[in-house]
Amino acid sequence: MNLAIFDLDHTLINCDSGTEWSNFLQEEGIYDEADMQRHRQFDQDYRDGCLDLDAYLAFILRALAERSRAELDAMHRVFMQRHILPHISPMARQLVAGHRDAGDSLLLISATNEFIITPIAREFGIGEVIGIRLETDAKGNYTGHYLGTPSFQAGKVTRLQQWLAERGQTQADYEKIYFYSDSRNDLPLLEQVNQPVAVNPDPVLLAAAQQHGWPVLNFF
Repeated sequence: MNLAIFDLDHTLINCDSGTEWSNFLQEEGIYDEADMQRHRQFDQDYRDGCLDLDAYLAFILRALAERSRAELDAMHRVFMQRHILPHISPMARQLVAGHRDAGDSLLLISATNEFIITPIAREFGIGEVIGIRLETDAKGNYTGHYLGTPSFQAGKVTRLQQWLAERGQTQADYEKIYFYSDSRNDLPLLEQVNQPVAVNPDPVLLAAAQQHGWPVLNFF
């Protein structure tokens, strides 16, 4: 029994879903240029490995808390058509399909919040999703707060262990555990699994992959 774990941004999709969501909000007149400048700085901090996650989440979750879940779901459908589907390569679809056809369990794990990533995972036919968990009120609307350990850097290892424990499993229950990622921020989990694969890697991850002899894929 094998487990195939996929990062999302710049791995299964050739863009950053959080950035594309901000671009979409600007198109809709919800974000102004100051908001976009702030997002660009957060994005640079992420690439540099120094993101203040709490500050970023406070910023990005504000727009979710200001709207009903029904309104957000309708917005997400338009967002998918405009900003996500054009960035899914045939190679990414083939990668997921290959693991599915082999009978492997599929899991998407991302540092982006679950509202954004869950419909994208469904597009790939991935039913198991780990993202930033969001607090909701009694009506199912988002409060602007997150729950538990964020699935970011070493937090991805923690969340994976929690996911396995909920199923009465450990990593030892799988003969092979693949993890596909593009980012230096995912080195903690890449070093935990026995089948790490760098996809569209940033320079730091590429150097680590070359040092360790990990496979490198490029979907661009």
